[in-house]
Amino acid sequence: MYAFHEEEKIREAQQRRLPSEIAYIPEETPPLEGLGRVNWDLVQRFGERCAEQRIATVDQDATIIESREREAKPTYEGERGYQAMLSVWAETGRVLADQFRDGNVPAQMKPLEVGQRAFAALPGTVREYYFRGDAACHESGLVNWLRNEQRPGGPQGRIGFAISARMSESLQAAIEAVAEGEWEPYGKPHPEEIRECAEVAFVPSEKAENKDIQPLRYVAIRIRKKQGELFEDVSRVRHFAVLSNLWEWKAARLIEWHREKAGIVEMVHDVLKNDLGAGVLPSKYFGANAAWLRLVVIAHNVLTALKWIALPAELLTARPKRLRFLIFNTPGRLVRHARRLLLRLAMVVEGITAYREGLELLPVGG
Repeated sequence: MYAFHEEEKIREAQQRRLPSEIAYIPEETPPLEGLGRVNWDLVQRFGERCAEQRIATVDQDATIIESREREAKPTYEGERGYQAMLSVWAETGRVLADQFRDGNVPAQMKPLEVGQRAFAALPGTVREYYFRGDAACHESGLVNWLRNEQRPGGPQGRIGFAISARMSESLQAAIEAVAEGEWEPYGKPHPEEIRECAEVAFVPSEKAENKDIQPLRYVAIRIRKKQGELFEDVSRVRHFAVLSNLWEWKAARLIEWHREKAGIVEMVHDVLKNDLGAGVLPSKYFGANAAWLRLVVIAHNVLTALKWIALPAELLTARPKRLRFLIFNTPGRLVRHARRLLLRLAMVVEGITAYREGLELLPVGG
């Protein structure tokens, strides 16, 4: 694992910092880039086996990995640790790209690098592209790249996207100016809250977006307590917003689609950290920990491909722990009988049938 770490990469990243900056993201070492190519090839091979999957929605998000190592830096939540930024192919659950970061790196720092690598990893069978992100993805470089249909280093044509907007004073004022009659409910009824959405006529004044491209759509979200007059905080109303280039969808549908991201990429984070070991980093060295994360990503993608290609449909959403008890840890005994070597499995007939069918579906050799 130490072979993945180079102190020179750390020093170079520190020297590239601006005087006002504290955080930095080191370039990947050649061995770590090699692991990235392994994952890229894995995604490509999956695309060949599942060529019917023509839609790709890239969900991007970061998570904190706590660490007590002295080299770990404080995160925005206060504890020491690192951050793992992932881009996940939502329709298949595969991790397309990952980036290991120090704990003090802002989530809004260079999200485009991960997004570009994610779209570059998608197989050529994909024909329709989408992107979803939280407020950390509301960054000018990434937003303008997504809007540009002639984008460098990515697929040509439209990428439909929805991103949580960072709330500014001007956006807050525009939301508060929306007429009462324009708010409409969205989603399933909530027992304690009233959830509404509305279109917002808003053009940002800050230099966060390219004004030469078609203006973006802003959809506001308003959340209020039911029977608010019974509570002390009767004036408390929470506002959020989503920016998008998907004008053909109704506001409620856009919000529901955007919020599906949390149930997908956060589940992948949970599996990587708690089922496959990404939550327990092995080293004090940055490069070794980055390699550990990438190896966990590869393991996750191998298991996900196995579920899609070779296992019964009811195991498509199975977590690694369940697969371990159902398949990988199945006890067996090798016996010789009539000059034949047999494997007797302690498994019911249905399980053995699924096991054999899975082996037949998997490719043999290179």
